[in-house]
Parts: sequence; C-alpha cells; structure tokens
Amino acid sequence: MPRLAQLLYGRKQRNRNTLILRERIGSGTVKLGGACYVHSSAAERMCSTGEMAQSQQHFLKPELMLNRDDSILMTDRGDKRNWRRFLADNKLILVTLSGVLLGVIIGFTLRPLALSNDSVMLIAYPGELFMRVLKLMILPLVIASLISGSSSLNAKLNGKIALRTFVYFLVTSLLNAILGTALALMIHPGNPNLEQVVTGATHVTATAKSVSLMDSILDLGRNIFPDNIFQAALQQAHTVYVPSKDGPSLASNESDALTTAGAPVIEWPEPKVEWTRIVEYRPGTNSLGIVFFCLVFGTLLGTIGSRGYVVVQFFSAIFEVIMKMVTGVMWLTPVGISSLIAGKILSVNDIAFVMTQLAWFIFTIALGVFLYQWIILQAIYFVFLRKNPFKFYLGLIQPILTGFATASTAAALPLTFRCMNERLKIDSRITRFVLPIGCNINMDGTALFISVASIFVAQMSNMALNVGQVVTVILTSTAASMSSASIPSAALVLLLIALSAIDAPINNATILFAVDWFVDRIRTTNNLLGDCYAAAIVEYLSRHELQRSDIDAYYKDDDVTSDDVQCEQGLNGKRKSSFPNSVILNVEVSTPVSNP
Repeated sequence: MPRLAQLLYGRKQRNRNTLILRERIGSGTVKLGGACYVHSSAAERMCSTGEMAQSQQHFLKPELMLNRDDSILMTDRGDKRNWRRFLADNKLILVTLSGVLLGVIIGFTLRPLALSNDSVMLIAYPGELFMRVLKLMILPLVIASLISGSSSLNAKLNGKIALRTFVYFLVTSLLNAILGTALALMIHPGNPNLEQVVTGATHVTATAKSVSLMDSILDLGRNIFPDNIFQAALQQAHTVYVPSKDGPSLASNESDALTTAGAPVIEWPEPKVEWTRIVEYRPGTNSLGIVFFCLVFGTLLGTIGSRGYVVVQFFSAIFEVIMKMVTGVMWLTPVGISSLIAGKILSVNDIAFVMTQLAWFIFTIALGVFLYQWIILQAIYFVFLRKNPFKFYLGLIQPILTGFATASTAAALPLTFRCMNERLKIDSRITRFVLPIGCNINMDGTALFISVASIFVAQMSNMALNVGQVVTVILTSTAASMSSASIPSAALVLLLIALSAIDAPINNATILFAVDWFVDRIRTTNNLLGDCYAAAIVEYLSRHELQRSDIDAYYKDDDVTSDDVQCEQGLNGKRKSSFPNSVILNVEVSTPVSNP
C-alpha cells in the first residue's frame, strides 16, 4: 500500500510540474537537456535555465523515492522489453538464419535416400521461384536507384563520388588478389596427385581457342558503351574465336603421304587451325551498359532544373514501389533459401570425395575470406570512420545470408538496399549510386578466388612460378575480377584467362567445377560486404559535399513549391527560402540547481 501511494504521488507531482512548465512557456515546446524548439511568440516567456533544472529535478524526485523491490521489478520489466525489442528488430535475420540451417539439415538428411532427379527438382523448385522473383526486381531497381540518386547531386559531386568509388574498388580488389596469392603460396593447397584424379575422372579437350585478357578488357569497354539500350537489357557482347574459312585444305597435305612396304598408307597430319576473332551477343543483362547510361542520364537530368522534376519524382516513386515489393519478398526468404541449399546439396554426386580431395583448396579460400572480412575490412572501416565496424557488420547479416544462399550479389541487391537505408541509415544518395555499380564491378571475392585457383592449378601441375608469373597472377586476377558478371560461377570463365597468362594447363582446372557451388557462395559474401563498406566509406569522405549540396538546394534559382516552405524574392534576384517563424535554443544544464 505505501508503494502504491508513492507511485500515485509521483504521477500527481509530475502532472503538476508539467502544467506549471506549460504556463511559463505558453504555446512553446521544450526538450530538457538538449535542443529546445520554441515558437517565437513564446520565446520571451521562456523559463530560465535554473527553473528548468528545478523542474527536471522535481520530475526525478518521485523516481528516487522508489525502494529496492520496485527497482528490481522495473529492471525485470525493462529486460523483457529489451528482449522483445531485440526479437522485433532482428526477427527477419533470425528467420533467415533458421532457413539456412534448415536447408543444410534437410539436404544431408535426405542424401542417404538417393532421391530421383525429379524429387530433387521439386525440392529445389521453391528456391528457383525465389531466385526468379529477386532477379525480376534487379533491372527496375538499378535503373530507378541510379537515375534518382545521380539526379539529386550536381555533376561535380557525382564525379567526385564516382572517382572515390572506383579507386576504392580497385584498391580492395588488388588487396584480395595479393592476399589470395600469399595464402596459396604459404599453404600450398595444390597436390600433384590430384592431376591423376582429373585425368581419370574427366578428359576435356579444348575445341576452341580461349579468350585472352585483352579480349576480356575490350569486351568490358563494349558492354560499358552499348549501341542499343534496349538490347543491353537482354544481351551482352563477348568475344569468341571461330575457325577461319580459308584455312588449310586436305589437298595441301598430299605431299606428306608416306609409303610403307610397297602399300601406300596416307597419314594426314593434324591441320593447323587458324582462328578468327568475332564479337557475338549472348543472353544476359548488360548491367554495365545500363549503369553507365543511367548515370549519365541522371546527372544531366539534374542540370535542367524544374523541367526534369517530374521525371525525377517518377523514378523515385518506382524505387519506393520496388522497395515495398522487397519488404513482401523478404518473408519468403526462409523458404527460398532452405530450398536452394537443400537442392544444391542433394544434386552433388559424391560430396564427401570432393570435399576430401579439395579440402586444402576450400580451406585456403575460406581463410582468405575470413581474414579479409574480419580483419582487413574492419580495419579499413575503423581507420576512416573511427566507429565500431562490427556493429555495421552485424547490421548486414540478412543480405549476407541471402547472398550466400543465392551465390549472387545482384539477387541480394534489393535486400541490401533495405538494410543500408533503413537499418544502417546510410545516405540514400550514396547507396543508390555505389551499390548498383559495385554489384557489377567490385568483385573482391572473385579476385581472391582467381588468384588462389591459379596458384592451385600451377602447383597441381608441378609448375615452379617465378616472381614475374606471381605478379602476373595478381594483376590478371584484379583486372579479370572487375570485368566479371554478378552471376553464379562467372569466376570459372575468368580463371581460364589467368591460367593462359602463366601458361598453366587449362584442363586441370576442371576439378574446381566440383566444389564451385560451395566456394562461389563463400566468395559472394566478400563481394557483397565490399559494396556495403564502400558505400559507408564514400559517404564519410563525401560528407562535406553532401552538406553543401543540401544547403544549395534551398537557394537554387528554380521555383520550388512546398507546403512548409514559403519562398520570397531576395534583394539579389535569387529566390530565398523563408522558414516558419521559430527559434532554436540549445539548453545545457551542467550543474544541478537546488530548490530554494
């Protein structure tokens, strides 16, 4: 009973002090101990700092009168509220993590049953639909985000942000290539005995000439500058080699006929094939060309003023609609992820043999990913921002799990946007600019994989690499990673370029196809985290330019219509913003004021 009386007295006293404080400041609003936003008509009747401190002490007195039992009761209730708040904030992360674990359990539980191909297909079918829905939103999301993001900044600021972004991507890709090469040379995952396994398991004969590093770089330029924007949404250019039509004929080799024991036996030597380089189009979205077009279009759209305002709002509305669609798709993530992982585990023929033979290769890749994500990337974040990097990392758990399950940074892009904008509070102008570009160019995990795989194949073939060849592996891995597509298993194609640069046997790389389904998921998390950390660092480096851009937006020459801001003509001919009549007071109570 006494405790109830104390609580009622405290509530009554707080209500009384609230009424007194309202009478003193009139119609204004006061926030004690911080910034006070007060209407100018009530500014003259503002209570003094000492009176505010007294009122603050009166509010706190009833709280101090509670005894120990009440404090314990309130602490228990607070703990329950904290747990409920934690579960409410992280429920999607927990559900996604449970989907990953459920997929692993289902996959390894059903493997002894030796299910048919039709059964495996039905198990993986929900995951296939989940991937199709995610890919459905990629193209409109990239177009809307880039145009609306680049149009909100001026051309000079867009250039600075683009320069910082590309420099960061180049440096981190080079760091991953160096890290992968160093780990492969120290751990030495390549075993010469594996070459017999490759020869006995598969015999692959090269039927066409593989493309060179120069061809890959030239294809990168062809895709950045497409000749048809509509074709870029469906196809991408690539170089292929075909046999030349005017090659050597059979008649030219008649002089090489040999005669044995009086009987003419003609042995035709293998003709030397001449290859011709042509450029073809293959199915797939040319993301680089769309990114370049949208950046130029959005930057120039922001320079025409009010005439482009409707177009900017149109693409901003598309972006908001896509993000609402992402919110609905997120609840399908557990089912889709568990289906994808279970189906992939069931589709591998001899998973135990593959994991045993390539255990050191998988360990080298996993160690490189771990060192980069938990040491190098966190150190880069801390050096620039001086904040706790692991808090930022934990905020990206859901996109990381989605990228691991789908093995594609592009498929996880919608969820990455949502976490970066809503959970981590990164400026949307930066995320709309950096994330779509990084999704197509920044492939940190791919650079790590190509460097390790190149050294692995060389060691498996008993090749002794000199310093020049090691440097070639590093540079080739960096260049090839920035020209890779954000689709599953794209690094295997680029691996052939690195192997050709050091004259390593290409046939020995076929054994890596058996574990790429797992290694691809590991390195995809590197790619995704590299994009997110790049956005945070670029935002910090561009903070002053973003602030000036916000200030210039209030004083631009264009006509702006708003319900809250009234524009009045300035003396210099420019239109100046006139805000509602208000004052901002900063009130800091450093020492308590005793009650007289």
